[in-house]
Amino acid sequence: MAELSSNQLQAAGELEIEMMQDLYKRMTTACHKKCVIPRYKESELSKGESVCIDRCVAKYMEVHDRIGKQLTSMTLQQQPTLQAQQANDPSRVVGSYQ
Repeated sequence: MAELSSNQLQAAGELEIEMMQDLYKRMTTACHKKCVIPRYKESELSKGESVCIDRCVAKYMEVHDRIGKQLTSMTLQQQPTLQAQQANDPSRVVGSYQ
């Protein structure tokens, strides 16, 4: 596998941060909507709201983890096919400018 340049590593790091920010935003919005009553009576979360949010976040992260593992598995299964295609016709590879 080819070494990544510092610019590529920086771009990958920035993309990962952006993706984690998006995950956090979506999770926060979904769990807040599900668990917190729209009319605030107290400044602190109730015990029921806290428990609901804890469970919601745990489920959200579990699903995120499962999807990530499935995508990794699919990518690894497709890698030999992609490498064979690249060896046979380098112009078909995404990002190739030949």
